Formats: sequence, structure tokens, C-alpha cells
Amino acid sequence: MVLSLVSLCAREVVRDHSSSPCWLRWVPRELYRPLLDASFTGCRPLAVGELVQRWPERTLRVGRRRKPGQTGPNRLCVQALLLAVVRGMSDQRCALQVLDLCGLQGDDGGMADSMGGWSLTVALCTMVVQARTRAQRAQRERKRLSVLQREKDVKRERGEKTNTTEPGGQDAEKLDLCGTMEEEELIPGVRRRMEVERKRDTLVTGPAGTRRDAEEKEVNADVSVHVRADLFVNARSWERVRGALSAQGPLRLQCRYLRVEEVSVTTIKTLLGLLPRQGLLGIDVRYSSLGVAGLAELLPLLSTFPALRSLRLHYCNLDFRRDHVGQEEALRDLSQGLTQLQELRRLSLTALRLPGQLRVLLSSLPQPLEILELPYLSLSPADFAYLSCSHHASTLQQLDLSENRLDESTLTSVRRLLSQAAGGLQHLSLSGCGLTDGLLGLLLPSLGGCRALKSLALALNPLSVAGLVDLVRMAVRMPSLRQLLYPNPLEDYQPGLPDLPSSAQLLDWPLGAVTDINVTSSQLNRVLMESGRSDLFLTCDLLNYDKDLVD
Repeated sequence: MVLSLVSLCAREVVRDHSSSPCWLRWVPRELYRPLLDASFTGCRPLAVGELVQRWPERTLRVGRRRKPGQTGPNRLCVQALLLAVVRGMSDQRCALQVLDLCGLQGDDGGMADSMGGWSLTVALCTMVVQARTRAQRAQRERKRLSVLQREKDVKRERGEKTNTTEPGGQDAEKLDLCGTMEEEELIPGVRRRMEVERKRDTLVTGPAGTRRDAEEKEVNADVSVHVRADLFVNARSWERVRGALSAQGPLRLQCRYLRVEEVSVTTIKTLLGLLPRQGLLGIDVRYSSLGVAGLAELLPLLSTFPALRSLRLHYCNLDFRRDHVGQEEALRDLSQGLTQLQELRRLSLTALRLPGQLRVLLSSLPQPLEILELPYLSLSPADFAYLSCSHHASTLQQLDLSENRLDESTLTSVRRLLSQAAGGLQHLSLSGCGLTDGLLGLLLPSLGGCRALKSLALALNPLSVAGLVDLVRMAVRMPSLRQLLYPNPLEDYQPGLPDLPSSAQLLDWPLGAVTDINVTSSQLNRVLMESGRSDLFLTCDLLNYDKDLVD
């Protein structure tokens, strides 16, 4: 990465914090962004705090999409930023009105010194509560000073009235006349001020409002900074998140993507009721025992968010194979709830055990999906047949069918599905689908027809070296393909592996000598070099594979 001259100079400027008083007062607003970027890159939390406290623009975006290999901002720098936002509200030099932290953290939190989703959420909620406390303290102080000033004015006015009306001396008649004139001018002024104060109190408190309600409404009347972020809520952070979303103060917390883990349906419903309706793009529910009835309860609430485009459910205990009382009714409610998600474009269902029910779910959606992830769903041949003919097939950009067994009965439907999606499909995962050399050979023509495909994942499939060579020869003829995740061939495993091993057996079975793995990699790279495709990345590293790196 080639740095510009401005970036290089900014790094040198923020390197020495002792010199900041010299240059901060003279920095033009155009240089604040390069200086802040350099402070984050060089891990200079003190410089971050000073720049943010004086931020000269209305908007500050920190959570921009990172390039491959880049890590998130250092934890200390993020904490310094949040503290500076609170301090900046009382700094006249700060013009900040919108703080955008969306995308700042990843799912796993990144490196050890960066801030993960849970930590960032807790820190944001703490910042909101602190800002509210400071604002209430300042409001009480202003009220106290106002009361003192009002008492002084009343005392001064009464003193003037007594002095002017007191008789004495040869000019008593003249003084009495002047006092009468001043009193007539004074009374309308006091009455007018009392009427204004009474009207203001009525607007704030209402006829039966309490003092506490008045304070909260008065603090919430003018939001200073809108904070946009992705929130990560679990049982440990729930109470703090609820307090921050309920707080009425100068900071207003807005959520773009909401991720919840191991919380009840009641808690999720309460959380959705606290979120602002505008701005929520997606919700990700993980490891929560929703059940079919619980999900049916949530869907009407989700439909109240007009911009919701993504719904992800992972390990949420949705099992249609069990014979429960009221299952059919709950399924109808679920289908009806899905019809209300007008803007949904992404649906991810992981390990929900939905054999034979895909038509009920996907046919209910009013708009065709762009991203469909269905790993570990035990899809039946009827599910594959419906998907290949559905209104979603031609619009799919990302499809994940991992860990759904493919065989001769489903191969025709999969080939039809790939043919329908060939024009726009960019990411495809068929990992752990039981593809043998024979099945893959029948599927290769359909895969090769996906001309827009950027990444292809085929890990944990029982393929031989010969099958992998055929796969790579097909891949090099796909001009858009940039990443290929291939499985370790059967020849690389230690003896004793079954003839048709499952994905779990391939994952747990020990590999042979490292030299055999290198031989396989050399064979595949030789095919790559002969084709002249230096832009295609081949890997068998399942843990570090990331399809988003090609975007």
C-alpha cells in the first residue's frame, strides 16, 4: 500500500503528543480526517481524543469497511474516541452531530487488542448513560443559577419600589410621581416574565406532569449527537443496552445491525420495542431457543422496521420434524409473518431442521432474495426442486447449501438452480455435501456456466486428486473466479477412512505426511500456472477462508 504525502506527514505530526498544543489550534478542518486516521493507525489514543473533541464536521465515520489484512482500531483508541464525544458536547469548537461506528468490529472481535462487538456495545451504552448523567447535572446547575438570578431580580425590583415610594424631603411629591411611573412599568415586566415561565413549564410537564418527567423531557428535547452502530446483545449486556436505549439525553443510540445471542423471545421483543424504527437493516439471532411459535411472534415486530433487509437465524431450535401440538397453526403464522417483510433480501437459516418446508417459507416472501444461506437444514429432494423453480433462483447473488446431502435424486434440481442463477451468482458454497468424483463431474458444466462467480467453496467433500485436478481445470476457465476452497483429497488422509466418508469424518480424521499435502498443492498450482491465471487463489484452509476478501 502506497501512502500519500499527506498521510505520511500526518503520521509524523501525531507521533509526538507533547507538540499537540502547538499544531491543534492551527489545523484546518480538511486535515482532521488524515490526522485521525494516522492516530488510529499509529495507536495514539491521546491524539484521537483531542481531535474528536474538536471535530469540525457534522459527521464522523470510523467503522468504514477494512481492506484485506487490516485489523480494527485499537481498543484504547476507541475508548478515547467515546470519551471525547462526551467531552465535545460542552466544547464550542466541536460541530459533531452524527457518529457512525457501523462496521467497526467483526463477529469474532479481531485481534486481541481490538474491540469486539460485545465490548463495543457495552462501551457505547456506558457512553450514552454518562452523557445523560452529565446533561442532567448541567441542567440542574443551570436551574439553580436561574433560580438565584430570579431571586436577585425580585429583590432588586422590590428594593427599587420601596425607595421610590418612600416620602421625604422637599421633592417628595416629584419622587412619588416617578415611583408611581416606575411601578406601572415594572409590573407588566414581572407579569410577562411569569407568564413565559408558566407557559414553558406547561409545555414541558403537561397538566399532571411530574418533576422527574419534566427533567427527562427537557433533556431529550434536543439530541446533540446521533450514534449509529452495530449492537451485540447477550444475557450479560442486556440490562446495560436496555438502560442506554431507554435513556433520554443528548446522545441517541441507533442500530444498523442487531445481533442477539442466548436470550429469550420476551427479551428480544422488548429490545425491538426500544429500537428506533428507522435505520435497522438486519437482525441476527443465535443460540436462542425461539421455536416456531417464538419466531412467529417476532415477525410482526420485525415488519415494523421499514428498512429491514437481512434476517439470520442460527441454531434457534426450529424443528418441523417433531410432532408438536399446534405446529401446523404456528407454521401458518410463520408464513403469514414472512409476507410482511417487504424489503427482505437476505435470509440465513442455520441448523433449523426444515426438511420439506422450504416452499412454505420462501414462497411467502414478497420480494426475491439476493442472499440465501441454508446450511445444515437437511433439505429434501422436494426442497431442491422447489428452490430451482422459485422466483428467488434468478436473483441470487450468494447461495450457501453446505452440509445438505447431494445425490443423484437432487443433482438435476441443483443443476437447474445453477442454470437459473448463472447470470448473477457471485458466491457459492457446497462444502460438506457429499460430492464424489462422479457427482462433481456431472456438476462441473453447470458450475462452469456461472460466469459471474467470484468464490467457490467445496471443502469436506470426498474427492480424489484426479477430481481436484478436473475442478481446477474448470475453475481457470471462469474469468470472474478469484477464490477456490478445495477439500483435502482422500489420498492425503491416513489409512482407515471409509469409502464414502461424511464431512464430520473428513474433518476429524488425521491427515498423512505434510509432504503428501505439498504434492497435491503443487499439482493444482501447476495447472494454475499453465493456464496463466495468477489472479485465482487456491486454498484448502477451511478455518481462514473468507469469501468477502474478493469484494
